[in-house]
Amino acid sequence: MKKMERKKDIGTFIEWFRNHEAFRENIVHWETIPEREAQYAPFPEALHPKLKEILEKRGIKRLYTHQKTAFEYAAAGTDVTIVTPTASGKSLCYHLPVLQKILSDPNARALYIFPTKALSNDQKSELNEWLDEGELPVHCHTYDGDTSPTVRQKIRKAGHIVITNPDMLHTGILPHHTKWISLFENLQYVVIDELHIYRGVFGSHTANVIRRLRRLCRFYGSDPTFICTSATIANPKELAEKLTEKPMKLIEENGAPASRKHFVFYNPPVVNKMMNIRKSLIAESTRIAGELLKNGIQTVIFARSRVMVELILTRLRKMMGDGAMGQRISGYRGGYLPSERRRIEKGLRSGDIIGVVSTNALELGVDIGQLKASVLTGFPGTIASAWQQAGRAGRRDGEAFILFVAGSSPLDQYIVRHPEYFFGKSPETARINPDNLIILADHIKCAAYELPFRKGEAFGGAEVEDLLDYLAEKKVLYPNGDKFYWMGDSFPAHNISLRSATQENVVIIERMEGNRTRVIGEMDTFSALTLLHEEAIYFHQGNQYQVEELDWPEKKAYVREVQVNYYTDAHLAVQLKVLESDRERKIPNASVFFGDVSVQAMATVFKKIKLETGENIGSGPIHLPEQILHTQSAWFSLDEPLTSRFENEHMEEALEGISHALRHIVSVFIMCDPQDVHVVPQVKSTFNGKPTVFFYDHYPGGVGLSEQIYDQLEEIIEAAKSLVEGCPCENGCPSCIGAGFQSPKGKRDCLRLFSGLLGAGSGTGKEGTER
Repeated sequence: MKKMERKKDIGTFIEWFRNHEAFRENIVHWETIPEREAQYAPFPEALHPKLKEILEKRGIKRLYTHQKTAFEYAAAGTDVTIVTPTASGKSLCYHLPVLQKILSDPNARALYIFPTKALSNDQKSELNEWLDEGELPVHCHTYDGDTSPTVRQKIRKAGHIVITNPDMLHTGILPHHTKWISLFENLQYVVIDELHIYRGVFGSHTANVIRRLRRLCRFYGSDPTFICTSATIANPKELAEKLTEKPMKLIEENGAPASRKHFVFYNPPVVNKMMNIRKSLIAESTRIAGELLKNGIQTVIFARSRVMVELILTRLRKMMGDGAMGQRISGYRGGYLPSERRRIEKGLRSGDIIGVVSTNALELGVDIGQLKASVLTGFPGTIASAWQQAGRAGRRDGEAFILFVAGSSPLDQYIVRHPEYFFGKSPETARINPDNLIILADHIKCAAYELPFRKGEAFGGAEVEDLLDYLAEKKVLYPNGDKFYWMGDSFPAHNISLRSATQENVVIIERMEGNRTRVIGEMDTFSALTLLHEEAIYFHQGNQYQVEELDWPEKKAYVREVQVNYYTDAHLAVQLKVLESDRERKIPNASVFFGDVSVQAMATVFKKIKLETGENIGSGPIHLPEQILHTQSAWFSLDEPLTSRFENEHMEEALEGISHALRHIVSVFIMCDPQDVHVVPQVKSTFNGKPTVFFYDHYPGGVGLSEQIYDQLEEIIEAAKSLVEGCPCENGCPSCIGAGFQSPKGKRDCLRLFSGLLGAGSGTGKEGTER
């Protein structure tokens, strides 16, 4: 083992890194976020003496201002949404009013909803410490798939605080409400943590689960107060109100202290100028993380996949040597046993573990102590996620070092070159569409099983009379008098996944040693075309699986766990037809539309893309039937003055090039996975015969993403133009306009087209008016 350098403290390391010749040339942006003093408020006068006593035992003499405000609103029965950074004490915002209520009324109940089991367990441990310290007569239990049958019975009867997740609420609590009478009759508070997670299809389903919850509460005579918490997004109040259908008070003034943070954007050096391929993302992240660890600086390294976690972990341990130092570095990802994850979390809190390489499993608020540095290996997909990962370092005092190392992907390159988007007000808006007909119909079935529907009864904000009549015609519901009853023998929630919009899903089955198999997930058929074809690399909870067989008639995909350094990207041959245009407006040299479309898609070929560089390292054919999707779309059609500047083949290349850039930029503005929105260019569209670019929701019926694109199109085009303009390649490359257009005119034509859409010299061209 090589001799270690003399240890540097975090401040000395930061200055060393800033000036070191091996790194300084690649530092694109250095943002120093000053430390923030705490803003305190005295304990509320109404605070129960027992709670005051517990707080004081823990050294808490006052509350942060946002904690006191949240307590006062919630204690008064006002629904509230709290938006403050990681480690700002958000859990006290709901623990205090909930415990206050239970101490004054032992019959009172509360329901805590967390998106992950790890977060549920962490919160349960923290809450039970409180209850033990204060010897409070409050029972707090986790109710999820791992809860034993004997404990379940106890929780139903005596659980003051029930901690669960949306999936378990959907299948394990609501359909069996007659066993939960004490909960529903006395439910005073519902806590929804990590609100920003509930977006797209998952958020749209969860909103309907909340509708069902509130419907049952009304039946049992309760009307709970909702307390929501969220990371920073552009529309937290709107999202909370759409999810719960209740007016919300928003608290976004943060009273918690924060350490001084150095947030560094680092772009690895270019190794292939023509293709703009940069030095390995993994190699650079490992090299810098290794320097931090050698200097005894406790560090978390975030990676985007399980294979990246393992590659970085292996390299770091090799760098540290085989001695005790190497053993103080650990991985953390889905697939680890709960006991192993608890051991790692404990080691981080105690300092026994100095470095951890993690997928986004550590992104949410699990307590992992006082880390000093966070390394983000590539952009995690959303600005909200990036701030969550950054917030794992420097939780209270001293300084913190956060490093974002960019990959060669267009999105990484855009973010690293546009820090103003990252450090300004978050442009990301979380969208849901609870009234998506397919999703709504599924939950009407569930709600009818739970309680018969009365004629004229609304379901939250949705008018459902026509839907009830339709389901009665299809013999799903049975009309009798003024009520509709569920007709099936089994309860429908069991067959409805909250993670997909349609229930005709492909079941994903893992093949293991000894001819054993197990179901690990499911996917809607439209997504399966590109993600579950034979030889596809499928990611599940940070693990990589290769699809060995896809039995399309039986809708079963057989996969086996692998470790490879590439992912697959399938090409869809798409025919898109406009069914109806609902909205229309003008921008310079184009008309913009929003409406319903029919998409006929056939997967034809897939590529293998190297994880580290984005290079194409192979391809293969796909043999699957055509699928039809009815969904929502936003699109823009070019006007003749702009199209006349291009010859036909140049127009086709320019449309393909700008579509590549737009496809990767969209998720900066819309909180979604890149697979959630597809972009299709048509040189001569069937809609109006003009060159057109379509964006469509990759979900049956749509979940509101395309409508947001319609509203924000100028900003998205401006950002895509900036991405292409700022790329250091000469003629176009995979990091801007795609791999197929490295011609002398390719990049120039794309920029001409973008400029025309923004109006030459007119800035963002936001003079568009709807008609």
